[in-house]
Amino acid sequence: MTNHTKSTKSISLEKYGINNAQIHYQLSPEDLQQKTLEGGMGKETKNGTLAVNTGKFTGRSPEDRFLVKDDYTSDKIWWGASNKPISPENFDFLQNEVENYLSGKELYVRDGYVCADPDYKMNVRSITEYPWSNMFIYNMFLRPDDNELDNFQEEWLVLCAPGYVCPDPEAHGLRQGNFSILNFTKKIALVAGSAYTGEMKKGIFTALNFILPVEKNVLPMHCSANVGEDGETAIFFGLSGTGKTTLSTDPNRKLIGDDEHGWTAENTIFNFEGGCYAKVIDLSEEKEPDIYRAIRPGAILENVIFKENGEVDYMDSTITQNTRVSYPIYHIDNIKQPSYASNPKNIFFLTADAFGVLPPISKLTPAQAAYHFISGYTAKVAGTEAGVVEPQPSFSACFGAPFMPLHPTKYADMLSRKMKEAGVNVWLVNTGWTGGPYGVGTRMKLKYTRAMITAALNGELGNYTYEDYHIHSVFGVAQPRTCPGVPTEVLSPRTTWNDDEAYYKMAFKLSNSFRENFKKFESYASEEVRRGGPQRYAF
Repeated sequence: MTNHTKSTKSISLEKYGINNAQIHYQLSPEDLQQKTLEGGMGKETKNGTLAVNTGKFTGRSPEDRFLVKDDYTSDKIWWGASNKPISPENFDFLQNEVENYLSGKELYVRDGYVCADPDYKMNVRSITEYPWSNMFIYNMFLRPDDNELDNFQEEWLVLCAPGYVCPDPEAHGLRQGNFSILNFTKKIALVAGSAYTGEMKKGIFTALNFILPVEKNVLPMHCSANVGEDGETAIFFGLSGTGKTTLSTDPNRKLIGDDEHGWTAENTIFNFEGGCYAKVIDLSEEKEPDIYRAIRPGAILENVIFKENGEVDYMDSTITQNTRVSYPIYHIDNIKQPSYASNPKNIFFLTADAFGVLPPISKLTPAQAAYHFISGYTAKVAGTEAGVVEPQPSFSACFGAPFMPLHPTKYADMLSRKMKEAGVNVWLVNTGWTGGPYGVGTRMKLKYTRAMITAALNGELGNYTYEDYHIHSVFGVAQPRTCPGVPTEVLSPRTTWNDDEAYYKMAFKLSNSFRENFKKFESYASEEVRRGGPQRYAF
């Protein structure tokens, strides 16, 4: 439901150590867009959509993300490369620095909440330096009604100060001047030195990835979800660029959400958010009509390039490959309101395999599902990062390692239990390359992927038998022999290569990468799960 009403409530920020600020509370998206334009911080597209440039950072900076290590978190968090510790003393210093920096400035305050299921609702107050950062929060968090604002008490606080850069980072436990820090004891997300809006969104997502399993017995998931007319829910796991947003936006199914969800003990799937944050590189109305049409006043485009005629050039990656749009979920016509549903029946693991060897769709056993969930595979392609000249495997545990404070097997164990209890089907879907690796083969056609997912949802991929499925000789997964709307040869990656020797050489190269990556989890995983990975014998 759209909520554009202005609140007449006035608030003080002095209790946060922010003094003498000019406070704009709960401004409408229209007012925030106007403030952005008046401040020279953005421009409008031909249809009136706001476009901004996030500056130095056009994506998250995972090396500058920290979690406060204290008595509450020290023995719970999986400390390491993704979860770097910072001391409570350094956090207190940086919090004080940010509060002093924000004092005396024109600031934007928004009260909202996350978790659509009312049993798990968590109130969040966001204080931002920039108006368009506040507009992003309006888009992405859930929007309370005016009567909910009267006695609003935040559980978590977001402080966002892109203009503050720590002058002496090493002295305060940082790598460089920007940082994104979570303090689970104080319940504060501190973002500074970066204007990339995803830092705020992923900060709260990370907080929920700790709070929900530890305190609420809810599995948090980096996934999109939708529900059919029959009430059956589908879940789509996947890393950036694998089609998570695109494939869950289906005209025949209601969208629950595109990125972050919880799975409760009551088998409810609920959206964490109130909006979508989609990639727009190579976007077209023909390929992704719902997302394309959602880009209208109220949405925010990030780091896009304009053509001479003033239109957005979605093909231009001059600033970044990670061009984005955020929009409130009601910009999509076919949505589930409120954004939660029950009866999960199909789970899809999406991967963009740039090696071109994984089947376009395959059915997984419970052990294979756990293995692939822990692995979280996709691939980097040449040209997307400096030094990447050929496809490189990329593994992110649980399809979201940078946001998972607990050990990956904690989430995998919860998922395995829930899958067995709910009797779900689990599918591995390759939205990447076919007919050869990146540079030789071609990207899987979206219409074929959609047809395969539709067939899986409709139970049209046959029975789990030899007549209907072929077991892949390297990865051991079951690939269907036929699928409505998809040429039979497309279903077999080996057939599309027309070169068995080259295909199997590449397949074993990728399978070795899987096994090497999984070594760090072997001591935590059962023998059954370990056997869910690629086969060890040669063809």
